[in-house]
Amino acid sequence: MSATPLTGLQATWKLPPRGRVGMYCLIAAEAAIFTIFVVAYLFYLGKSVSGPSPKEVLAVPVFLTICLLSSSATIHVAVKSLKRGSFRSFGAWWLLTFLLGTIFLVGTGREWHRLIYHDGLTISTNLFGTTYYSLVGLHAFHVTVGLLALAIVQFFFLCGLVHEQHAERIDVLSLYWHFVDAVWVVVFTVVYLIGR
Repeated sequence: MSATPLTGLQATWKLPPRGRVGMYCLIAAEAAIFTIFVVAYLFYLGKSVSGPSPKEVLAVPVFLTICLLSSSATIHVAVKSLKRGSFRSFGAWWLLTFLLGTIFLVGTGREWHRLIYHDGLTISTNLFGTTYYSLVGLHAFHVTVGLLALAIVQFFFLCGLVHEQHAERIDVLSLYWHFVDAVWVVVFTVVYLIGR
């Protein structure tokens, strides 16, 4: 009994774009690193023999969280605008994404300044300080890298070098920014909700 060929149906399969695959691999590797830091934070939570403790010094950064999570929406709209060929809209939404990320990073810096100079919490104060600055610092580093990438795209846009055909590459970059935002949800939950 022989198999009859399907007529009118043609299975087409093509490789996914290399940039997207590369970004997914980077995100998977970075997620593994963040997992290690989160587990370490949770493991050492409450094991500091000296103060200050999280409850004594941490304030929940609601406004900063809203800014960072909103930037996921703005970068999404920016990419959609570029795909439609709406360059002015793309530039405005992309700039807003950059500004929201900058507000978040500056707020994190101000929080650290208060913790270090007002509350006396440094990376060497106790286990809480060590794990807190390691985890939140790792996230802040990733936000900084993301902001640099956003600034480079903004610069190219202002030079007139960003066009519709670049939408796929810029969409790949937006995946990194969405990852940074998703990681913040975990960090926020672990450090500012569970950890307090």
